[in-house]
Amino acid sequence: MDLGLVDERVREISKLVTEKGGFEFVRSEIGGTKRNPIVRVFIDKVGGVSVEHCADVSREIEARLDDEDLIPTKFVLEVSSPGLERGLYSIEDFRRFAGKLVKLKTSEEIGGSKTIVGHIRSIEDDNVTLEVQEGKKVTVPYSAVAKANLKIDLDAEFRKH
Repeated sequence: MDLGLVDERVREISKLVTEKGGFEFVRSEIGGTKRNPIVRVFIDKVGGVSVEHCADVSREIEARLDDEDLIPTKFVLEVSSPGLERGLYSIEDFRRFAGKLVKLKTSEEIGGSKTIVGHIRSIEDDNVTLEVQEGKKVTVPYSAVAKANLKIDLDAEFRKH
């Protein structure tokens, strides 16, 4: 079983199923062991996803994976939401979540740090500009982003109440 090919096909199937169901395909991953693989698929939707949404998508993906006999051993399929602090996996994700608080880990130091927390203020070409403090901005080349996640903005949440 070539995990690279399996991973690519799982991604293709998951993307087809989620988009057909009106969901956003966020990402997929294969974990576990060769004997007990775990296929994880993360989906999203404006307004969020429910347990029922995940179950429906799971049944459809599992049926397609079984039809293709893509994974020759018994496997576990997990379909879930990416969560409140979801990962950002593309420059389009940064555009979509403009204005939101994010935490970046970079592959190189930028402004003296490899970890940057701030609000997404703009995306120009392949550069993401974050406001890290009132009036202070840092621009990060997207190619230097090793990992990025939304962060819950507790200050904004407490101001609401």
